[in-house]
Amino acid sequence: MPPLKILFVSPEVDPFVKVGGLADMVGSLPKVLADRGHDVRVVCPAYGSIKIDETFSPREEPLGVDVGAAAHWGKTWQTHLPDSKVPLYCLEHGQFFDRPEVYAGPWGDHPDNDLRFTFLCRGALTLCQQLGWIPDVVHCHDWTTGFIPLLLNTTLRDSPIGRAATVMTIHNLEHQGYCDRRALDFAHVPAAEFRADSTESHGKVNMMKAGLYHSTKITTVSPTYSEEIKRPDGGFGLDHVLRFRAADLVGIVNGIDTEVWNPATDQTIPYTYTAENFGGKTTCKAALQKELGISIDPHVALFGVVSRFATQKGLDLLAHCLPSVLEGMHVQFAVLGSGDGALEAMFRDAAARYPSKLGLYVGFNAKLAKLIQAGSDFFVMPSRTEPCGLTQLYAMRYGTPPIVRATGGLIDTVDQYAPGTGEGTGFKFEDATALALANTIGWACSTYYDQSEEYTRLRRNGMAKDFSWGASANEYLDVYRWAIAARKGE
Repeated sequence: MPPLKILFVSPEVDPFVKVGGLADMVGSLPKVLADRGHDVRVVCPAYGSIKIDETFSPREEPLGVDVGAAAHWGKTWQTHLPDSKVPLYCLEHGQFFDRPEVYAGPWGDHPDNDLRFTFLCRGALTLCQQLGWIPDVVHCHDWTTGFIPLLLNTTLRDSPIGRAATVMTIHNLEHQGYCDRRALDFAHVPAAEFRADSTESHGKVNMMKAGLYHSTKITTVSPTYSEEIKRPDGGFGLDHVLRFRAADLVGIVNGIDTEVWNPATDQTIPYTYTAENFGGKTTCKAALQKELGISIDPHVALFGVVSRFATQKGLDLLAHCLPSVLEGMHVQFAVLGSGDGALEAMFRDAAARYPSKLGLYVGFNAKLAKLIQAGSDFFVMPSRTEPCGLTQLYAMRYGTPPIVRATGGLIDTVDQYAPGTGEGTGFKFEDATALALANTIGWACSTYYDQSEEYTRLRRNGMAKDFSWGASANEYLDVYRWAIAARKGE
């Protein structure tokens, strides 16, 4: 089959700007596709937090974007995704992007997000025409790029780029980009698109809904999540849209960069190790205990947590069961995260009450996050909802069996431990309650202390799983070709 021209448009791209797992995908998948001979390019905003250094070069031609009452002019900086030939174009616009944050500042969501990301959508398409490079398919990511399919179906339908197919990936349906009708005016989209089967939702414009109705095909980041979002309890008000588009919706599990996440070669952890020799993991465990000021003990079961402190992540369940777990079991916890103030306070209080058992870091520290993955014996991820999740994949890659609630991508990526068989990669529980989580932690403890051979098998099972982008990239290529054929009416 001939190579494809694929444009990724995203608000985040690792390692340049990252808020969540979306950035990891956009920083990894294009490189895999390019290695297979496809012409892949990426566009994102040039936020104030992105360091424009000597690896970036400016395009001489200014970028005139046809939005608003008069064209908005920007500048394009070009570099490459690390260790690849994939071009990354960062769109500079002082009014919209010359601030460090992606979505929200200290006082909440930026009130001009609708205009900012409309500029990104129209700007990315304008850049393609300026480059004389028309993609076969535009891969859009979350609500911030929802106007791209809308523009290609309306305002730009008869332009050179209008023949491009679109694939819209839902990373988290909870965030939808509600805004005023001014966004349609700003984008120069016909006023008639403000209707229930296009952009309108509860009297507002919904940028995610626009993308879902107008994209050629839709993907989301796990098969189970693709089913959950078609139900009223998981669709965040758009379940009816996704049922309508069900024939065009595919769930594809995210992969990870297995070169970066490799305990055998990772130079950011104190000692490397493999599934055949866990000696280095023991060294990492001692380093983690020392780093967080908890008792250095190679024999105690150490549970790691790297998460946003939020009820969606189930961190309230953990906070509520921690006292009974720490008092009733021979365990330690290494916790890194930040978020909800009340939850931060609960974890701070627990750390003060159990200083030898609970090590806490409030904030984010990439090196410490890696050390928690490598040095822990188990990884706790009790999410109420989880479209895909990446940290459980990192944990298994590092020989750290995860404890997860059975939801979304956690169902698809973690195999339930079956006592006596040596099968499984982690522990799953159903009910989103503190008791269910505590009981599962207890189950993990008994396995660790009483079934050491099976526990070692669990570690090795997880490390043997293929979490690379290989299989998922094949699925995306199938979707791209499916979308291109549909766009041509085939």
